[in-house]
Amino acid sequence: MTPIAKYNARVEAANSLVCVGLDSAPDRIPARFAGGESPQFAFNRWIIDQTHPYASAYKPNMAFYEAAGEAGWSALRQTMAYLRAEHPDILTICDAKRADIGSTNAGYVRAIFDDLGFDAVTLHPYLGQEALQPFLARADKGCILLCRTSNPGAGELQDLDVGGRPLWQAVAERVRDAWNTHGNCMLVVGATYPDELRRVRGLVGEMPLLVPGIGAQGGDVQATVQAGLDSHGRGLIINSSRGIIHADDPGAAARELRNAINRWRP
Repeated sequence: MTPIAKYNARVEAANSLVCVGLDSAPDRIPARFAGGESPQFAFNRWIIDQTHPYASAYKPNMAFYEAAGEAGWSALRQTMAYLRAEHPDILTICDAKRADIGSTNAGYVRAIFDDLGFDAVTLHPYLGQEALQPFLARADKGCILLCRTSNPGAGELQDLDVGGRPLWQAVAERVRDAWNTHGNCMLVVGATYPDELRRVRGLVGEMPLLVPGIGAQGGDVQATVQAGLDSHGRGLIINSSRGIIHADDPGAAARELRNAINRWRP
């Protein structure tokens, strides 16, 4: 099953477009997890156990694990093994935002897809198709290209005029027309820019969109859903990280987000 088919099947099974961001910063892990061998993994396992009925994807951000050195890498490996063993039907996204020349990307492919076992990875498009080919060639894995990111300063480069259209639109069109030969491409479009989200949906048809920016960054659920759904009432991977994993009741927070999203789905 391709990553996109896997996600769509999980959306139907869980009736959810929620992606839980496992941004498990070591300095924010509750003290009750500190006594074990791997506090990051213990915390992640608890979050997964609380939220999995409402999640269609999990997205660890590599920064929070790389910063912890060997212990963080071990926690990430354990987290992925736990997800594969207990919830193999839920999409896993490595939020790594990788981009380099092709030979270096080949190493990233082995680490992220083959060693850690992620279903998909976030990627920078800046180096072009030739450099990203080791990722794009993996028809069994998902390539999620940054298009219109959620941060306030995104427009500094992404709004630059490229032949009468903004750069983010040129990226969306290039991925749609040239890079998605295996049907394994997706785009990152922030919930903080619903007008651009609507335009991207119109450009790329049914291509799934990973949508950060809900919750702490201020993205609006109604505007996001109404702008970004595909023709099947899916097509969005709506991420929340801090709003779920640092809630007093992560399961309730994930359920509330799922229900808030579903109020605006057909």
